[in-house]
Parts: sequence; C-alpha cells; structure tokens
Amino acid sequence: MFITFEGPEGSGKTTQAHLLAEHLRSRGRAVILTHEPGGTAIGDQIRAVLHDPMNSEMQPWAEVLLYSASRAQLVAQVIRPALAAGKVVLCDRFYDSTLAYQGYGRGLDLSALQAITYLATGGLVPDLTLYLDIQPDQGLQRRLLGGGEWNRMDQQTLEFHRRVRAGYLELAGHEPERWVVINAAASVEEVQVRVQAIVENRLLR
Repeated sequence: MFITFEGPEGSGKTTQAHLLAEHLRSRGRAVILTHEPGGTAIGDQIRAVLHDPMNSEMQPWAEVLLYSASRAQLVAQVIRPALAAGKVVLCDRFYDSTLAYQGYGRGLDLSALQAITYLATGGLVPDLTLYLDIQPDQGLQRRLLGGGEWNRMDQQTLEFHRRVRAGYLELAGHEPERWVVINAAASVEEVQVRVQAIVENRLLR
C-alpha cells in the first residue's frame, strides 16, 4: 500500500508519518518511510537547491522540473521496488504538493503539471492520501516556534500559502475516494489516533 501525507507548512506531516511508521512496524508490517523532495542521494542534492533561501531567483518552471527530477529518482529507486516487495510505503509529500504549490500557489497550468508528473512517476498514484489541514498563519507560526528548517518555500507570502491550502482542499474534493482530510490543529496525539484508525481500516479491506 502506498500512503502519502500532504498539507501546508507546519501541519505536522513529518511527525505524523514517523509515528505511523512506528505504529505499523509494531504491528509487524514491513514499512518504508520516505519523503519529498529527497529520499535518495540524488534527490537530497536537489532538495538542497530547492530549499536554499539564497535561490530566490529560481523560476517557477525550473522549480517544477527540479521537484519532478527528485520525484522520478525516488519512484524508480525506492517506492516501486518497495511496493513490489509487498511493503507499505509512507511518503511525506508526493506529486499533490506540486499541484498545490506550483499549480494553485504559483498559478502554473495544471494540465501541464499533470503531464510532467505522469512522466516522473510513470503514472503511479497513491492508494491513500492523508491531508493534514491547518490555517496557513497557524502552520507558519508552528514552523517558526518549532525551530526546524526554515526554507525557501516557507518564506513565500501568506497569500501564497492560502492559495496552496485552497488548492489542496479542491484536489481532495476531486478524489474523495483517495483523500482523507484531517484537522491538524488538534494535538499530535489526537491526530495520530485518527491517522491510525484510517490506515488500519484501509489495510484491512
């Protein structure tokens, strides 16, 4: 099963993905936990370029192609082999991030983004996408207080992040059978209980 975590900055995706991986492993599941951009040696180098705040002149389509290059490497090197081996794959962000951030956030053509995504992934679609929803101002405040990486995407305008959130909600509405929207403003423990219940239900189908 291929499960992705999506959400605005500060929604807690990374924390929830790690907690779910621990939970599933404790139940005897073989789990691969990975992330975007990165997840491979090549992808991590691309991530460094994408996230560097010094790269303020990066053009939107260059941004898309870099994210897609990292994604192509991750799918071929990590995700498809793990799925073929019968493992559960958890990915912190996948192509829906590109549609939300570069499509809705930057206003790039969605059909072009979908075509590039298909090339990068070979048509791979997650079985389940957990969208952790939070108001952008609240999420960004969490990021600032958390003391973690503050990257080039974090420093976009609040209006940009609002467009991203609206885009995510629209994407979720288009594919309700794949997406589950979770209130990320709740406590870490409450969100994880919800995440585990959703995933266990899907795995038992």
